[in-house]
Amino acid sequence: MTSNPYPLGLRLHGRRVVVVGGGAVATRRVPALLDAGADVLLVAPELTPALRAQADAGRLHWVPRRFVPEDLDGAWLVQVAVDDSMAAASVSAVAAERRIFCVRADDRTAATAWTPAVTRHGPVTVAVLGGGDPRRAMTVRDAIRDLLAVRLAPDGIAGRPDASSGTTGGRQAGRVALVGAGPGDPELITVKGWRLLTEADVVVADRLVPGLLLDELRPDVELVDASKIPYGPSRAQEEINQILVDRALAGAFVVRLKGGDPYVFGRGGEELLACAAAGVPVTVVPGVTSSIAAPAAAGIPVTHRGVAHEFTVVSGHLAPDAPASLVRWDALAGLHGTLVILMGLKNLAAITATLIAHGRSPQTPAAVVQEATTGTQRVLRSTLGEVAADLLAAELRPPAVVVVGDVVDALDG
Repeated sequence: MTSNPYPLGLRLHGRRVVVVGGGAVATRRVPALLDAGADVLLVAPELTPALRAQADAGRLHWVPRRFVPEDLDGAWLVQVAVDDSMAAASVSAVAAERRIFCVRADDRTAATAWTPAVTRHGPVTVAVLGGGDPRRAMTVRDAIRDLLAVRLAPDGIAGRPDASSGTTGGRQAGRVALVGAGPGDPELITVKGWRLLTEADVVVADRLVPGLLLDELRPDVELVDASKIPYGPSRAQEEINQILVDRALAGAFVVRLKGGDPYVFGRGGEELLACAAAGVPVTVVPGVTSSIAAPAAAGIPVTHRGVAHEFTVVSGHLAPDAPASLVRWDALAGLHGTLVILMGLKNLAAITATLIAHGRSPQTPAAVVQEATTGTQRVLRSTLGEVAADLLAAELRPPAVVVVGDVVDALDG
């Protein structure tokens, strides 16, 4: 007689959870643990760029070595995210001796706990166990998510595939979708973007993608971490293009999941051209861009009647005096409207000095919004003349959006 699992909702806030392994599986599982407030100890010789970014930001503790039994001291739960069955068995044996529940990515039958298929809708979390069958659990989960969806498709059925998409049975192989994941909150992905994500065979994800979206992928989905950590490890754009093309030509449906919008400094155009040159069909799904969402999340409208009738979005990844820069900072200094700067923290001192040198008042209100729409959002309000120094003092880090203009104070009071 096979016994059914006993469902529980674990309250992990402040409690130690050990994750063994630093690869794709851990990349998918860690965001949900962090979202639950767990004190995550990650044990692995190497990490994916996405996990390294979490460690560098201080959201988890990383021990760069192989597992030892003492790692489970004080742990409430352990997740084994390695594909080495002998190593996984050794971890679960230690967990069993200490009566700590253990999730194993390599062998569900040997685990003492399972991770369910999850969907989140505001404060409601639905977890589905499929009796050991991940596909069954995902199918039921997706049906429940459709029922919970606030927004319905035009025909009244949430999440129904487009009639024009050429899908058969809800999915189509040998194609690529460039999907904007939004500014950080996993609920800000579009309905169409989420649906395509659930149909994917391969997901190529950037660092700025909401981690909880990866937690909802099917277990058999290949996750390629194409993280581009500022001034750190990166995967060449040409390699990303080749991955998209190769997987699609092999018959897979590939979702290129990008933070914000694919075409707002997301290099989506380059990826589309690479796919088109190889004869791979591409679908583009716009996303909520951080250039508008980050100011909004901080209470700053990019336009406001009587204050600003235009806004300009510019990349600050190159210094104003860089030979490769295409930005006319002198012209931007003469505009009255709102200036939104993406990827500009490293060069912000040079940018603000250039704007002031070309006539923008140093007293112009300015703000920096870090990790907008997430639980770790921070907002710094300052002036154009002081913002570069203020952000250093506040130790703000990427990803962050800089807003310059009178709209920064438009809703105060």
